[in-house]
Amino acid sequence: MARGLHILPKSHLIPTGSSSYSNNFTKFLIFSTSRKPNYVQFLSCCYCCSSVHLQHDPIHLSKYQQTFSKRMDMAGLKPHHHIAVGVSGGPDSMALCSLAANWKTCGPHAASRVNNDFVDGLLAIIVDHGLRAESKNEAEIVQSRVLKMGIRCEIAHCEWTDGRPKLGHLQEAARDMRYEKLQQICSQHQIGVLLIAHHADDQAELFILRLSRNSGVLGLAGMALTTQLFATHPNFDDGISNSILLVRPLLDFSKQDLYKICEGSKQEWVEDPTNQNTLFARNRIRMSLRNLSSSIVKSELQAVILACRRTRVYVDQICQTLINQAVTVTPQGYAVVDLGVLNPSEVLDICLSKFVTLLLQFISQRQRPVRGSAQKLLLDYFRTFPCKSSFTAAGCYLCPAPGSKGTKIIICCSVNSALPIKMESFHADFFDKQKVNISNELSQIIENGKSYSNKTVLDISDVHFLNKTSSSESILTEAKRVKILSEPTFTSIFSLYKTEFEKFQEKNETLSDPKSKTVTESVKFKELGHGQIGHFMDRFLVSWELVSGNDGCSYCACGQDSVMEVRHMVDADWLYLSELIKSVKLESCQLEQAKRSLLLLKSIPVAARRSVPVLVNPVGRVVSIPCVCFNICKCLKVSVQFSPRVPLGGGYSSFL
Repeated sequence: MARGLHILPKSHLIPTGSSSYSNNFTKFLIFSTSRKPNYVQFLSCCYCCSSVHLQHDPIHLSKYQQTFSKRMDMAGLKPHHHIAVGVSGGPDSMALCSLAANWKTCGPHAASRVNNDFVDGLLAIIVDHGLRAESKNEAEIVQSRVLKMGIRCEIAHCEWTDGRPKLGHLQEAARDMRYEKLQQICSQHQIGVLLIAHHADDQAELFILRLSRNSGVLGLAGMALTTQLFATHPNFDDGISNSILLVRPLLDFSKQDLYKICEGSKQEWVEDPTNQNTLFARNRIRMSLRNLSSSIVKSELQAVILACRRTRVYVDQICQTLINQAVTVTPQGYAVVDLGVLNPSEVLDICLSKFVTLLLQFISQRQRPVRGSAQKLLLDYFRTFPCKSSFTAAGCYLCPAPGSKGTKIIICCSVNSALPIKMESFHADFFDKQKVNISNELSQIIENGKSYSNKTVLDISDVHFLNKTSSSESILTEAKRVKILSEPTFTSIFSLYKTEFEKFQEKNETLSDPKSKTVTESVKFKELGHGQIGHFMDRFLVSWELVSGNDGCSYCACGQDSVMEVRHMVDADWLYLSELIKSVKLESCQLEQAKRSLLLLKSIPVAARRSVPVLVNPVGRVVSIPCVCFNICKCLKVSVQFSPRVPLGGGYSSFL
């Protein structure tokens, strides 16, 4: 987004240099209110900044439109689907708006325009980060341009309750806030798909950036065509859905292509001056790649990325097969892995590592993968047959399954992990609304995409880098060996990788502080009121209510105004249930229920019991263990459902 915009009268315009385009569109010089002279930018339907060199050939949009339509088909999308577009005002997002509007309205199954004005089922979203005084005005200028394209447009304004992010974390914080706002707006409008304008040049920048972080081949595969994005903090009170599908239909387009699309469709755009700030690694990499102007270098770099993507597709296919064959997920929220079926000694390191990571992320509901020495220890643990020991990693506890003699492993959530016990509560009527919000259309789109991607079954002979996962350098060397990279291109990319790697190391040393401590986020919700539904530890949906006709009960000490605490099970709860069945105060039906619950509880491994939810009444007494259908009082109706926020496998992604 541009900095403070000033529009000058035509008589004050600065000549555009050697551009020979003849047109009838006014050119505006737009500059910053900052005193720094380098923050100068131009908005124009045809003007290009000095770093962009467009050829003066006729621009034929049809080839771009055909490529765009093909990528939308691959993503499982049809023109009648409800779609949002993330817009910043730059050439990338403005080109995306133009292509999306054309795809929606000009094909054989085109959507209509509402009242001959706006494209039906298409919404543009502008995120105003609010980090500068001028940002609100800039967002409104971009909004007016999008509206003129016949696309509805909404501005989402950000609020930084903890203050402006520090410079070193500014880009990351702004990105996280942007996606949070985009998802909120999508869900509020019952839209399940969000288009983002990432393109081939962005993919190349990300490849070099991850090289400098020593990513393996799966990380170097870069951005997927489609990714199911889950809300970090879903706000159920607003009826917001848990996920949307992020689609990047421009990954086959270069930056040069996007400038041409804007010119061909006569769209204005803004050049963001912050993209010239070399303090940020992405900007340095972008400028360095721009200097590598050879088309051979660019095509070979894209070929390496494609090879990494094919490797990732292959690994994902293997992992999905292993999950289907060897993993059982129980209603109590833990997983059982059959080592005999898995046969881990025969599984490639890269596939087994991804398989284990997916399982641990699912059980813990943490999305950071296991790395380094912990990853190696986990692989050794899985390959030890029979399993005879326990292991704790990434918020999970692993141990041999009872009665399996070490042929099976249990993976359950570790209640001793550093993260707090989390509880988010919302009203049942909003939950019902959330369930039907956009799930039907989104499910169909994902199935369409899966049917397309399932047609591509890779053979191991078509996949590179399966045994080159230890370092970025080894992957580059292998790419040169198999002649994906020529010697000159290898030298150029390797030099850029080493430069950024050294800068990254220097930055880590500067930022490292042995005295710093991690601040644990406080728990906002761990209590549940009558008629509410709670999402406990991102894993269980829990609710309770009094049976009709009971406005209060002296036995369980609960009324409609009561608030119960939801926590994980402790050893004292087990002992309490054992003593309860000896009580003479229980009626016969309650006694039988308590005995059945105790037997069911015994069937759950001890480690897994500790992560199941327990309801405690206002006076501190356990009144329900819903996972084993135990209620201390017949006037209580308590339900629980294992419903993890992110499904096993992390959701749907396609790297085609």
